[in-house]
Amino acid sequence: MLTILACIFVFGILVTVHELGHFITAKMTGMKVEEFSIGFGPKIYQQQDGETLYSLRMIPLGGYNKIAGMDPEDPEDTERGFNSKPVASRMLVILAGSLMNFVLPVLIFFGIFLAYGMEVPEDKPILGQVVEGYPAAQSGLKEGDRILSIDGKPVNNWLDIRNAIAAAGIREVPFKVQRGSNQLSISLKPDVNPETGKPFIGVVSSLKKVQLSPSQAAVASVTATKNIVKNMYASLYHMVTGKVKAELSGPVGVAKMAGQVAHKGFDMLLQFTAMLSLNLAIINLLPLPALDGGHFLILLIEAITGQKLGKKAMMNIQKVGVAMILAITIFATFKDLTR
Repeated sequence: MLTILACIFVFGILVTVHELGHFITAKMTGMKVEEFSIGFGPKIYQQQDGETLYSLRMIPLGGYNKIAGMDPEDPEDTERGFNSKPVASRMLVILAGSLMNFVLPVLIFFGIFLAYGMEVPEDKPILGQVVEGYPAAQSGLKEGDRILSIDGKPVNNWLDIRNAIAAAGIREVPFKVQRGSNQLSISLKPDVNPETGKPFIGVVSSLKKVQLSPSQAAVASVTATKNIVKNMYASLYHMVTGKVKAELSGPVGVAKMAGQVAHKGFDMLLQFTAMLSLNLAIINLLPLPALDGGHFLILLIEAITGQKLGKKAMMNIQKVGVAMILAITIFATFKDLTR
């Protein structure tokens, strides 16, 4: 039940915020929005307000704005239709959904930092997270271990750990560790980080929580969002170039992760929502058919050439895009179910 509720919460927020971006900018630019829907499938609730029908549907895995004249089959001269507006207005409407998904994490992180404080790295030589599948975890190191020495050299702070691992390279290195009242000797061989080319063992420092003022929370939320976006684009680049293995998760995988995170607390579920929102924004801006990025690319070509793409071409592009998204979703769902 918690997984179901967490899934509805996460997808509901992401879809509402994304579609709200399209909706607000469509209204701002004078377009006629015939329906604003959250979810797909049978209607649970609907209400007509002026020219717009607001509806809530049964399957909370998406949503849409039905903007007059946006469907390639709609007449070109549809009153206050999408295609009757200047290309700059259409670009704004197309980009607004993803832009809202960039704004949402800033607001979420601001609220989290203000209400819960912010976790910052400690300088003590104490292990925080030990990532499964990497040398530290494979050798038996655990969260909370205090590193006393590496390669026979005393360790006094976290910088000493980083420097010692960098100096060791990828040869086997002895660690002396304090775990509770016991001292342990552990040997491990660092891996090479494919993103940086430097030795690493798969650990992060322990964290401490500090309270932030509203101004500090505002700066920290923007900085956190910027750093996550930067890392996501770097990871996407490494996946495209084959430096790291691509991992896909479909709706089933995301729902499972939402449930797991929800068990850790509401603040963790909010952080998961923020991360997923940034993923949605970045993926949706890729210049692929049926995505906002692909639609924006078509509009950009129109702005440069002064020529609109024909209806038949637009319909074919959308069909290809929908087929691609459907195929990827089915593949990712299959991986989720067999993982």
